[in-house]
Amino acid sequence: MQIVDFGFFAVSPHIAAFLLVFPITFTTGFLLAKYVTFTASELQGKIQLFRYGVTVSGAILLNYFFLKLFVEYFGMYATLSKGITTVIVVIYSYVLQRYFSFKTEETATAEKIAG
Repeated sequence: MQIVDFGFFAVSPHIAAFLLVFPITFTTGFLLAKYVTFTASELQGKIQLFRYGVTVSGAILLNYFFLKLFVEYFGMYATLSKGITTVIVVIYSYVLQRYFSFKTEETATAEKIAG
């Protein structure tokens, strides 16, 4: 493993890969969520984009937190830890995308009835 030097900062290869791919996955994920999965949302696009960014940031933090917790504190294998973390983060992402980022009248009404 060699450190990747961007000139003004240097990072490990896996972080460099994340930084290079993130803009592509963020954009693709938002467009697919907006135009394929959650098409009924009537929120403005800029509000959806902001909320999507907040949700993705939370997912990144959850990934970091749970991997640290499972590997360093519980002593679990990294592969098993990543699998469990992925399940947790996918559930988190779906719930927040459905009920926050791309909220619809139906989900807003269900929230009012439930609470």
